[in-house]
Amino acid sequence: MKKYYFLMPLLAVLLCGAQSFALVRVPPIISSGMVLQQNAKATLWGWADASERFTVVSSWKTTADEVTAAPGGKWKVQIETPPAGGPYTITIKGRGNTVVLDNILIGEVWLCSGQSNMEMSGTKQIRDILPTSANDKIRFFNVAKATSEYPQEFADGKWMACNEESLRRFSAVAYFFGREINKELNVPVGLIQSAWSGTPIELWEPQSIIDSDPDMVKASKTIKTVTYRPDKPGLIYNSMIAPIINYTIAGTLWYQGEGNVPRAYAYEKMLTGMIADWRKNNGNEFPFYIVQIAPFSGYEQPVDAALLMEQQTRTLKYPKTGMVVITDLVDDLKSQHPVDKLTVGQRLAKLALADTYKKPIPVAEYRNPLYNHMEIKKDKVNLYFDYAPNGFMLKGDAKQATEFMIAGADQKFVPADVVKLEKHSIVVSSKAVPDPVAVRFSFTNIAMSNLFNKEGLPVNPFRTDDWK
Repeated sequence: MKKYYFLMPLLAVLLCGAQSFALVRVPPIISSGMVLQQNAKATLWGWADASERFTVVSSWKTTADEVTAAPGGKWKVQIETPPAGGPYTITIKGRGNTVVLDNILIGEVWLCSGQSNMEMSGTKQIRDILPTSANDKIRFFNVAKATSEYPQEFADGKWMACNEESLRRFSAVAYFFGREINKELNVPVGLIQSAWSGTPIELWEPQSIIDSDPDMVKASKTIKTVTYRPDKPGLIYNSMIAPIINYTIAGTLWYQGEGNVPRAYAYEKMLTGMIADWRKNNGNEFPFYIVQIAPFSGYEQPVDAALLMEQQTRTLKYPKTGMVVITDLVDDLKSQHPVDKLTVGQRLAKLALADTYKKPIPVAEYRNPLYNHMEIKKDKVNLYFDYAPNGFMLKGDAKQATEFMIAGADQKFVPADVVKLEKHSIVVSSKAVPDPVAVRFSFTNIAMSNLFNKEGLPVNPFRTDDWK
């Protein structure tokens, strides 16, 4: 029998190879404890053997979903989800293993992205509620920071229920938004945070989007190299958006812009280009809601912030977008980070409740007054607005609306002497400008006007000119 001993190692290798299969795997965002979008075709994806056939069994369904991996091993399937509820289980039965995902909730899922004001956590408003914050119907997934030259398939993170420990490290704005959605709709809410302090928008979209327009190319070449973030287009998109872009969501919250103030001229193109790309790769025309940047005294030129705000406002012409204005929430003009994240989250939630979830909320309660057009009558300018059907009001001690500037053909702006609030318009004039041609409102870095619509929302900064 000794003469057959030399065959035994070879036989062992052959037997092992014959029974060795690649394991069915899923990315971290597809895991136990996740929240899936309700009443949708929720996308699941992962990796398996080349062309492997397997089943996905969802505990809320009576039939299994059949899946076949691509020749390269990747697989993706859309599963019908029921109305909000849970917990449920998904069982993925592969040839070589079984993956069981349990404690799954079905509800509303939102991606929350941007720079430091989105990332900010542990604020006093958060610390005050930590002891009573536990809520298993609100869950967080925080995408780990990473960079890459090429689109990645894996982003680290873990689904966690809201509690004192998890909330301490999660976005304050996102949480306050999610808490309102959970309360008003009475459904589970999943919040995906993908944010990085100090990042310009170019880092959050593919290089190909930037390269599609000369203004975007020009602007991207002026990104400063610093130690606390990457400095090239696409580097964060590749590692913090691309790996999760398949996940089915209700919408996106975007709180960013400070990092692009020095090159505001390209921001509208960059933002709408990013929105289009994210929607295309997600396969869903989801709503996209923006937080306008806040007044800040530290920008180099006097109207730098206003120019970026103007670009953000122009984005509202893009389908299924919305914006909240926060010029009234600044506590310190020397800081880019207003501490009141509660009101920001509440305003975003009211916008979503009305615009996405079709709750019967008057439009002036969730859309800030926007300049529409003007009429010049001798030495006066009549200004007309959207989203102020009941007129305007002042807050504070001032007897007249502040931050209005008026100019003639010489393009020299002076403060308006008279600002008259009428129900359907605002009339401004100045003795120093007998023949006015242009008006600006809150069009500086530090403007914090006392002018609101009757519903209590601040008027959006604007200008009627396009002068350099």
